[in-house]
Amino acid sequence: MKLANLTAIPQGQSILIKELNTDQITELQSALARLGYPTGDIDGEYGPKIRNAWAEFIADAQQGDPESIDADSVSKLQQMLDEAKSAQAHDFTTRDGTIEAIKSECLRQGIGLKTEIAYVLATADHETNHTFKPVTEAYWLDDPDAYLKKHHAAYYPYYGRGYVQLTWKKNYEKYGKLLGRDLVEHPELALDGEIALFVLVHGFKTGMFTERKISDYIDAHKTDFFNARHCINGTDKAKEIAAVAETYLAKL
Repeated sequence: MKLANLTAIPQGQSILIKELNTDQITELQSALARLGYPTGDIDGEYGPKIRNAWAEFIADAQQGDPESIDADSVSKLQQMLDEAKSAQAHDFTTRDGTIEAIKSECLRQGIGLKTEIAYVLATADHETNHTFKPVTEAYWLDDPDAYLKKHHAAYYPYYGRGYVQLTWKKNYEKYGKLLGRDLVEHPELALDGEIALFVLVHGFKTGMFTERKISDYIDAHKTDFFNARHCINGTDKAKEIAAVAETYLAKL
């Protein structure tokens, strides 16, 4: 991701975040969200979420004023985006290859505890019926697309796809912006291994799916595999997934 609008800020000039134009705020929201900061919707509007996300970035990057932005902080933001690019091409052709890809992506996005990684793996295991292949909602039916068009018209054609079920147009649009891919025009791209991988881990990292982050339930001081299911889908199959997470944890 290249910062085309924010790089227009002249060297030596500092601008308040709230005074950025819509395109600049949109770009800032996308960049921070790509790095795992909780920006909320990518809508080009200034508000408390983008203000707080920028303040978190400024603290992490050891930059200047959390209320403003300048060429130096934009440069640091671009540097971190470049460094965050995936360091390797993943092998999604085998189950083991996909598991290794998920482990690698967790580490890349800052989900580093073995307990956290075990739960992400357990979720992908469950959501894909143990195949570790991106699936569509109702994939077990002969014609899931026809079924979903008839029974879930409210969000069709943006029905669940991936290692977890990315659903609703606004979420396809948000991840499309983050990844530079047109998921609104081509929602089937959510089944691409690299895209599905990013969505899985990023959703856990930022709380994108339910506004619950994996760190809300699992960190250095607690491991609540049961309630971590709230990150995805309430407590549906929470006990079963918790048991699978324990199995993965023993292998890590």
